[in-house]
Amino acid sequence: MKALYYQPSCGIAGDMHLAALVSLGLPEAYLAELLVKLPIHDEFTLDFTPASKMGISGLQTQIVIEDQADHRHHSTIVKMIEEAGLPTEVAQRALAMFSLIANAEGKIHNVPSDNVHFHEVGAMDSIIDIVGAAAAIEYFKPDIVLCDAVELGGGFVNCAHGRLPVPAPATQEILSGIPCRYGTVDGEATTPTGAAILSQAVTTFVPKGAFTPDTIGYGIGRKDFEIPNVLRVALGSYEPRDEEHPGTTSLSQRFDDLEIGHHKIEANIDDMSPEAFAPLMEALFDAGAMDVFTQPIMMKKQRPAQCVTALTDDAHLEAVTDTLLNSSTSIGLRIFPFAKRVLPRQQRSVATSFGQVSVKVISRPNGQQTFKVEHEDILRAASSHQLDYLSAERSITDEVRRFLSDGS
Repeated sequence: MKALYYQPSCGIAGDMHLAALVSLGLPEAYLAELLVKLPIHDEFTLDFTPASKMGISGLQTQIVIEDQADHRHHSTIVKMIEEAGLPTEVAQRALAMFSLIANAEGKIHNVPSDNVHFHEVGAMDSIIDIVGAAAAIEYFKPDIVLCDAVELGGGFVNCAHGRLPVPAPATQEILSGIPCRYGTVDGEATTPTGAAILSQAVTTFVPKGAFTPDTIGYGIGRKDFEIPNVLRVALGSYEPRDEEHPGTTSLSQRFDDLEIGHHKIEANIDDMSPEAFAPLMEALFDAGAMDVFTQPIMMKKQRPAQCVTALTDDAHLEAVTDTLLNSSTSIGLRIFPFAKRVLPRQQRSVATSFGQVSVKVISRPNGQQTFKVEHEDILRAASSHQLDYLSAERSITDEVRRFLSDGS
């Protein structure tokens, strides 16, 4: 599968990320075409110039902004992105990255995320970094995004809230649950912007499978550390090891009826009309989902929501995930690989006093056979014989059981 592989051995910042992906092959013209859509009054120029650190050459981002405002509210930035006319996928990814930062800052300062007042992240260069990151990732369209453990640095950093220990509180909060390293360099190696880019984009941290690089890009940072201040990003192909799909190898060895290559897709939705879920489920089935269901859940701040789950195979994964994002209000989803153990079954047609019915006959591991009469046939029989559903089901089931017991 096509993979984008981040190697932040010296951390990641927004400008380093942009430079690395342009070095990787992202066209500058494509980036400029999208960034110019942002409804801003600040004049800016964006250039990428050759640079090196400790003998490693790559590109360095140069952003020059006239009269830059250094702070904006999260709600202001959301409005800017929504009004920019960006491609839907780019806008959704950028909004998700800013949401990660807003949620982290809101938790730290005990304010609602919509009311978070961004300082450094609200500056125009950070907005360019995040929208540019979203555009770059969507340009490469990887099937999977990989990343090594993230170096955060050590020491102290000066920010709008004073002198704080590294990592900055927002950076650590955003990377909660993500493998990190500390203290390899003295200083801030990963910024909140860089943390949000990785947290939103990466599918697998510390991958164990085989990655074959095709193209490699280097983004050069501005600080001087004890090791090269460089972000390396590679584009290539990835073959996951079986342990990245827990249990599939051992299960395959034990069961002949195991099916691998399936995916469970989940999205938590708390801002969509209940009437919209039925057409969403139909659209997911049409896109190739094998099953779709919803579960009521409670999200943070006790907001009621629905968890939409779709099951699909490799062939329909992209279509199903695109449909879920295009046909709902969700701006992100989760994908879990899984294996299915499916019992052998036969479809039989059995003549009964109610007419022909379709019967699914299942072979259990202990050698027993069970069966189930198709619901639609029971429904039809109940209607045509003026019976309630349960009475029709009992009568038909008894006849089918006798038929199968006779060995017919």
